Amino acid sequence: MVHAAVIGATGYAGCELLTLLARHPRAKVTCLMSSGRDGKKAFAIEQSHPRLRGLFSVLCEPLNVDQVLNSGSDVVFLATPHETSHEIVPRLLQGGKRIVDLSGAFRLKDPAAYAHWYGFDHTAAEALAEAVYGIPEFDAPAISRARLVSNPGCYPTSVILALAPLLKAGWVNVAAGIIADSKSGVTGAGRKPSDKLHFPEVNENLRAYGLFHHRHLPEMLQGLALSEKDFIFTPHLLPITRGILTTIYLRLAQQRELKEIETLFQDFYAGAPMVRISPAGTLPEILGVANTQYADIGFALDQATGRLILVSTIDNLGKGAAGQAVQNMNVMFGFPQPTGLI
Repeated sequence: MVHAAVIGATGYAGCELLTLLARHPRAKVTCLMSSGRDGKKAFAIEQSHPRLRGLFSVLCEPLNVDQVLNSGSDVVFLATPHETSHEIVPRLLQGGKRIVDLSGAFRLKDPAAYAHWYGFDHTAAEALAEAVYGIPEFDAPAISRARLVSNPGCYPTSVILALAPLLKAGWVNVAAGIIADSKSGVTGAGRKPSDKLHFPEVNENLRAYGLFHHRHLPEMLQGLALSEKDFIFTPHLLPITRGILTTIYLRLAQQRELKEIETLFQDFYAGAPMVRISPAGTLPEILGVANTQYADIGFALDQATGRLILVSTIDNLGKGAAGQAVQNMNVMFGFPQPTGLI
């Protein structure tokens, strides 16, 4: 049994994480804390998330790193603001904890990039150097040995999973440009209220935002070994609670048959239980992944022009956040990847 501490339990990702851990046959939550920004005293977690009523006897307490270090936990999940993770991860590592960090504080390998993309100076150089980027389908051996796993962002997960097989095979005409058009449910923006997330502003609306400067862009470029001149990413806010649909437009480097592409994806993700490849001619939808931990990928090919369209869907709180975090924990502790997720 793995004992888990969860910090940042009051957010949407924290709630999803607790829901998954509650039903996980090999995990037990022994320490539960808020992110340190809400100023509350200890409280029952169902006050923040009524759906968790009766699942946890552990009170949610204000953030106290010393208490986490003395909690007996084997793994610490951080569903915290980027700056909070940046501040406390070095202390947790010094205390011998293994960590799955759902923030963006350790996703980019270049410390100089954080001032521009995240708005703070990164000073935790040793922790950043040892952080492993946590897409289990790509680097399970490194994740299994890691002390610090940086859980990928939701948009990058949908984009990287769809593009990686083609890029690694050299099948993409990168110079022709790649466009990723992503649409996310509102929980992807977090629980902190704002004017732009007010119900009347979101309902019956669709809005593009963060063009050319969304903080997930460098994460995608890093994960796919692409340059900014060859890749455009545009995110949109959907008037739904959860789910991401990403549509990617590209040109193939040479003529391919539709069956070849399907076979490439099936072979690439053979043994990857949380990625499902749609049969050629069938495209995934958000309803197929909402409230699940899967990533669904489909495609359509215009063989005459070599244009390929990829459609990638995930639940932004599932495979895009908490589900992937639990999948990473499973790899770290030697459990089958789908444990507690299917």
